[in-house]
Amino acid sequence: MTDQTPCAWAPIDDPLYRAYHDEEWGVPEYDPRALWEKLQLDGMQAGLAWITILRKRETMREEFDGFDPEKIARWDQPRIDKALTNPGSIRSPK
Repeated sequence: MTDQTPCAWAPIDDPLYRAYHDEEWGVPEYDPRALWEKLQLDGMQAGLAWITILRKRETMREEFDGFDPEKIARWDQPRIDKALTNPGSIRSPK
């Protein structure tokens, strides 16, 4: 995004925000797994700043099996409990 004025919500001095703004935001997503990830992250964002989501994204990918819905659907209670105790992820027991 070199010839456009950047959006005010994505500070130029924050590389994580800039990368998201310039490479992902507003770009159509056709890959089902990547779309599922975006939907999950959007849901987890409720009440949080988007930068919080971006900063935890890699940990979330690791903890949530790459946002693979088939793997997550097979989680048992010990695996759910593990996810709920990871301080690097966004979690709520409700």
